[in-house]
Amino acid sequence: MGKLQSKFRRRSDLYRAKEGAEPVPVPQVVQYEPAHSGAINCVTCLNSDLCVSGGIDQAIMVYDWRAGKPCRSFHGHNKEITKLTCFTGSTWIFSASRDKSVLMWDFAGGSDPIQTFCGHELVINGVAVSPDGTKLCTGSRDNSMCLWDIETGKCLQKNTISRNLVTHVCWVPGGSSIVQTSEDKTIRVWDSRSWQVMNTFPAKQYIQTHCDISPNCNHLLSSSNGFQGQGCEATLWDLRQPGCKVVEYRGHLQTTACCVFLPPSIGSPALVASASFDSSIKIWDQNTAACLCTLSLDGSGPLVSLAPCDSSSLLCASFNTGLHQLNLSRGSAPILKEIARF
Repeated sequence: MGKLQSKFRRRSDLYRAKEGAEPVPVPQVVQYEPAHSGAINCVTCLNSDLCVSGGIDQAIMVYDWRAGKPCRSFHGHNKEITKLTCFTGSTWIFSASRDKSVLMWDFAGGSDPIQTFCGHELVINGVAVSPDGTKLCTGSRDNSMCLWDIETGKCLQKNTISRNLVTHVCWVPGGSSIVQTSEDKTIRVWDSRSWQVMNTFPAKQYIQTHCDISPNCNHLLSSSNGFQGQGCEATLWDLRQPGCKVVEYRGHLQTTACCVFLPPSIGSPALVASASFDSSIKIWDQNTAACLCTLSLDGSGPLVSLAPCDSSSLLCASFNTGLHQLNLSRGSAPILKEIARF
């Protein structure tokens, strides 16, 4: 992997002083060794200190974002990585790829995948693990959703629905339901036991790019593509009343690629975050849909994936400038700042 580069890029303009005043430090963004050699498509958390990312370089990288150093990488796909997920409380990593396969890795194990899931005919855009860690759900642009046995790698169920070009998949924590978004602008809720669609939400105006489930499993977030401010919104839905739209979060100017619930914090309202092709991340009041703060990462290109680490730390994946470590200061006026890049 090569020698770790300097953690700091020292610049002569870090301190700017007014005449007769003490020098005041100008906040700097720490630059760590880059995790990837090109655009990054996805990032998720393995545990409180480690994140996992994947991109066009076909590598799965595990990075200690707190210490600012890479831990190890995995290689096995022959096309770019599209999505990643980890099984909470374990060292398992699942990587989906444009090569139509999902590979399972053990961070604590060897360099080879410990299981392979093959059967889709086109790129896989959704991957989620069951709460008990025995099943894997995948969704693809081939219009199909598949259920797999993790231990054997066998496909247990496959259901194909016309025009259901899957964009993302979430398994509802602690339950048997699976939520998926699609290029046909709809959101479907599946029963993992019958492998049938339980509910279909009213179609939005634009392609739904991503979804996330609230920690209490009561709400669903979805995000829309769009352009010039048309579409580009995130939407909060009530999962207890399928199809019931609660609020919309509007303000991005291009496709909203990712939307996530942020971990709760005592004394702070419930918050959600969104990342967009317009190179900005927005923090919203979950209930009122008020935009509380915006951080623009100039030159980053499309921002495509978010990974909340704790109540004050958020990771963001970009096409042009790698991974970004962000800090959220909560309070009456939340502030989102970039701390480091890698």
